Amino acid sequence: MRSLCILPGHISLFACTAVAAALLLGTVSSQASENDPWASPPSSAESTSFADQREAVIWRQNTFDESKSLLRQLRFDIVNQRDLSAAEPRIESLRQMLSADKMLPAFIEGSHGSGSDARPEIWEEWDRYRSGFDQLDTDIATLQEAVSNEDLRAAAKGLSVVGESCKSCHRGYRY
Repeated sequence: MRSLCILPGHISLFACTAVAAALLLGTVSSQASENDPWASPPSSAESTSFADQREAVIWRQNTFDESKSLLRQLRFDIVNQRDLSAAEPRIESLRQMLSADKMLPAFIEGSHGSGSDARPEIWEEWDRYRSGFDQLDTDIATLQEAVSNEDLRAAAKGLSVVGESCKSCHRGYRY
């Protein structure tokens, strides 16, 4: 490719480099979406483990309710009881429960409206919504590390960050 760029009458080295970079980024980007099953929302229940949209809505609401309960238990363990050993298994449950791979299939396109608290912006801003789960996973991992290191102060701060991560999504994507 370099020989094409330096011959007279052909594109400049800078332009050639820019084209090569764009092609490389396109390859990386397409590989990333091929490896990411949730690069876009599921278009129908058939592409998920749910029988229909209603089942997905009920499941995700129940899962979010369970996670809210777990966060309350964690607050009691870490802040009130100062008991990090009790918190450890709950954090792992929370991490597994709220992973992107587990939650995103429940957000089938069009599964907002009657009976759902979800705003249509979830699907309009899918990449941003999906990245919220990535951030939540990072925040839970930080909390997990603080608990593993028996750092009560960092665990309390980490729990607060996880809670804020949840709230930030609720503010933007839930009625």
